[in-house]
Amino acid sequence: MAKKIPFNVVFASDEDVNFPASELNTHGPTVHGWRSTVDGSLTTHDIILRFQQPAKIYRIQLLAHQYLIPEKVELWLHYSPKSLPSTPSSQYFDFLGFVALADNANTNYKSRELQSVTVTPRRGTHLKLRLIGSQDNEYNRTGQISLLAVNVLGEDLDVGTGSNGNGNGNGEDHIGSEAPPLDTATGELALASICDDLLFSMYVEESIVKYIRELEQRKTLAVSSERFEYARKLKLCMTALRTAGERLGRYSLAKRQAVQQEDFTTAKLRKEQMEMYRASVLRQLQVQQLLESQGVQSTNDQSCEIYAGGKPSLPPAPSLQEVAHALAEAALSPKSITSQSQDDKSSTDGSLGQASNESVVAVPASSVPAPTVPSALHATPTHTGGWRKSHDEIPQSPRLPSRHSSPMCSRQGSLRRRNKSVPRNSYEDYEERAIPTLRQECQGNALLEADPNRGRSRLNDRERRQAALPILVFGSELVEQFYSRQFQDREDGLMRLRNFLKELEVVEVPSNEHAASPNKVARSAALLLHRAVRDAVYSVFSQATETVRVLFLEYVPGRVSPSEVARCVDRLLPELLAKSGDPSARLHTLAQHTILSIAACPEVAEQSLVAPALSRSVGSGTHQRLAMSRLQMLEQLVHTQGISTDKHSGLTCRALSECGCSGIHHPAEPVRKVAERILLLVYKINPRMVRKQLPPDDDITRRNLLYRQLFTEFDKLDLDRKQELLEASKYVGGHSSGDAATPPTDKPTTSSDASRLLKSKSGQGLGLAASSSNGYASCNGKQQYNEQLKRSMLSASNSRKGSASNSESTEDNTPKIHCPFCNWSCAGSDATQLDRHYWKACPFLTKCPQCSQVLEVAALNYHLTTECDAKESYVVCTRCTESVHKQLYELHQMEDYCRELKTGAARCPLCHDDVHLPVDGGWKLHLLSAAGCPGNIRKKNPKKSN
Repeated sequence: MAKKIPFNVVFASDEDVNFPASELNTHGPTVHGWRSTVDGSLTTHDIILRFQQPAKIYRIQLLAHQYLIPEKVELWLHYSPKSLPSTPSSQYFDFLGFVALADNANTNYKSRELQSVTVTPRRGTHLKLRLIGSQDNEYNRTGQISLLAVNVLGEDLDVGTGSNGNGNGNGEDHIGSEAPPLDTATGELALASICDDLLFSMYVEESIVKYIRELEQRKTLAVSSERFEYARKLKLCMTALRTAGERLGRYSLAKRQAVQQEDFTTAKLRKEQMEMYRASVLRQLQVQQLLESQGVQSTNDQSCEIYAGGKPSLPPAPSLQEVAHALAEAALSPKSITSQSQDDKSSTDGSLGQASNESVVAVPASSVPAPTVPSALHATPTHTGGWRKSHDEIPQSPRLPSRHSSPMCSRQGSLRRRNKSVPRNSYEDYEERAIPTLRQECQGNALLEADPNRGRSRLNDRERRQAALPILVFGSELVEQFYSRQFQDREDGLMRLRNFLKELEVVEVPSNEHAASPNKVARSAALLLHRAVRDAVYSVFSQATETVRVLFLEYVPGRVSPSEVARCVDRLLPELLAKSGDPSARLHTLAQHTILSIAACPEVAEQSLVAPALSRSVGSGTHQRLAMSRLQMLEQLVHTQGISTDKHSGLTCRALSECGCSGIHHPAEPVRKVAERILLLVYKINPRMVRKQLPPDDDITRRNLLYRQLFTEFDKLDLDRKQELLEASKYVGGHSSGDAATPPTDKPTTSSDASRLLKSKSGQGLGLAASSSNGYASCNGKQQYNEQLKRSMLSASNSRKGSASNSESTEDNTPKIHCPFCNWSCAGSDATQLDRHYWKACPFLTKCPQCSQVLEVAALNYHLTTECDAKESYVVCTRCTESVHKQLYELHQMEDYCRELKTGAARCPLCHDDVHLPVDGGWKLHLLSAAGCPGNIRKKNPKKSN
């Protein structure tokens, strides 16, 4: 796997005295980087890096400055074996390519651009960076350029392999066609450790990086030993340590800034703040126990409370006021504090091996033997926002929140993006202005009397009036966290509120005059959550939705009055519905899940507070994402709560059919699909109500593709319902006729009992067609027509059987010839008469227009495409299933009779009409009725009785 290749800068064409090129040798939050001279005459700047040993190069990473940006950076590689002497003047470099950098104007020069370039595996000992030109902007008038960090990823080259080269010193001396190691999960370059990534090493404090490297080694050993619970703890611990390391990195920047300003009091406070926070993090995460420095510990293979719920929570970071209080207490009682500091120091320095926390330590990449799956870096430029214009300025306000790092943390890095909720002045103005709290912190003894909450923004009068009730119930400290400008404070406030609600759910608060009632607690929580669900930061919104679910599913049941529940839903539901229409998938999915969780609350379901808001008609101008989310949630409610008869529930057949009919006219196809599914759910219960909302089912309406598909699904449901009714009628008829011992008083109740026993697919009781007056089992016009056709067919067949039996009894001695298709008969025994009848007169038969073969009308379409001599010239129409000549196919599809075939029907090739129930005698009824087939030139002749 690829790892960080250590290097040293051996040559630089020019450099600023305060920002030498040697700064590129190390990575860390306090690294300055290299800068060119001010008002220099050079337009091209060269920097040569020498690897500590020959290496195979896979990827090169460059981190540019936010406004001192070169136009492009050329990459040159040189390889020379250790046996050959090499100087910068005698080296021949091979050109690898160049990297063009953006001008960074779209981020207002507040973000740094990271470029990751993957190269073909090559041997190399020296890398030359040629920086050309400079991007002019309002912050760079002198043409100065800068490069903050360079990272080279690859593998150390064996000495034997390196000496076998031809020694020509060019970059073409590379590893043939060998491919770089790739991660099988992401397809990107596989790193031996996530600490080797430039995004990680530049923003995580060095001591935390060392801990993470050791934990990675332990995780590899745990996986090989199949200690999976231990490996899970190590993974969660590394994630939490990365967050803490980023916070310590910001503290290091603040300490360096104080040193540069010669504010040593603040620098001392920052140093103690880092030590206190580092010790508390290591103690809470049980890092020493996980490292198993004393041998294998069985407790690591058992679940614990810290790592039971996913990502462990970090301890709150001490503010400068708290650090000052601790120092003052240490001065007053030196013995107790000395013993405590020694314990903390032993827990901290035991694995660090050094006491210095403020110095910058460069950790070599070769000390990482534990391979892990790294985060994938793309070759596209990545803007990492939230850092200030100068690398040596503090990137955040003095009061750094306690729990999380950036909300946009990802596997590619954890640099902060720009916060959309910044004050009216710019981010730089907010960070660079003088903060009164910081001035007071640096005034020595005045820190002892300072308010511990001074670091958090105070509420103004308007906010205090708005949050009067939450302040009374939860206290001003928690409410201030909800109104804080720092998203970490808002996350902490939501976690405290959620824990408060859970504690009240587990342990009942003792009844006293100072305890708030459950109604006031729910109302106060809804006021705070109404503000939190509108937050633009995803991590805050995620915490807010989780708190909403805890409020309605754990706290509200059995405590809060129905009127207060309705007030809470009315306050939160509009904001969640607006979030459900967000284009971001994770936002609208989380909002939908939260709304459905609220609807699952028993108090909310009893009052039907959510469904009426979802079952409103969907206008054609409604945004596609919002309309689709509403209909998806409505469909889910129909599945979980069912269709109700209460007109105020919002889940009645009328409300759902009106909402579905409005949704099928939406211009977006995904919205129409969900609306069709809702209509089908209602159609199973009340077909008449759905058809009243739609145009009539005729040929003109079915020309519309939308209605054609919908009516086709209706036909399938009608066919299923018809089969159920036929089975029900057979069951009831057989039971009443076969049960001779049943008393007469019980016979009238047989049909009603059977209707109660039989259930349709939707779960509603089905009765007989004759006794269903409420519309649940009633058939529409098409079904009644089909039933009438079947009854007429049965009566005609019975009459034919009766007449045939009578004629046989009277004329047994007279020979007759019968047609098996149309029941034509004639006296005599001449078989040629039957052949002539087949050839000319039988209405059930016809001649093939191509080969003149006599066959059934029902088989003509199949014959033309599979059996006829001219079958190569015919194709089957995909719309109406008729056989059409290839040359006339386009004209055929323009005809009116070329329409979609109904379910369970057949198409007559002569008159192009639908033949219903073709298997159950539909063809005979169509061809042999009094009217006959309109397109059949043969008419049914009367029977000859000679």
